[in-house]
Amino acid sequence: MPPHVQVAALPWRVSGEGSHEVLLVTSRGTGRWVLPKGWPEKSEPLHEAAAREAAEEAGVAGPVKPAEIGRFYYGKVSPTGARRRCEVRVFPLEVESVADKWPERKQRKRHWFTPQEAADLVAEVELRELIASFATNPRKFAA
Repeated sequence: MPPHVQVAALPWRVSGEGSHEVLLVTSRGTGRWVLPKGWPEKSEPLHEAAAREAAEEAGVAGPVKPAEIGRFYYGKVSPTGARRRCEVRVFPLEVESVADKWPERKQRKRHWFTPQEAADLVAEVELRELIASFATNPRKFAA
């Protein structure tokens, strides 16, 4: 069976010191650190779905590149206990605004990390590698 496709935003910014930071959110179920991600709706372009998820789950907005920067896979467990393989396509989002209030603020925490910290905190090996690769030059991917 082919994997189910999800989208994720990789929210990033340049800190006050000129270094790059990556925003992670906690998952609702386990509290693990993850990228904002979810399901595209109907004919919604994938990069726009990623931007919508970033706004809903993390309260951030900014330009998102239409080309994905990578993919990772994981096993999603449904409420019934069924497991399905998901392919997550990741799109860089350069954060320009951070909201004080957003739809899932009472269900998740958000935090800015250095790219290395973010890579160390996520569970999926492929996502770790993607964040580490992205961190070497975010503008290369986001231009």
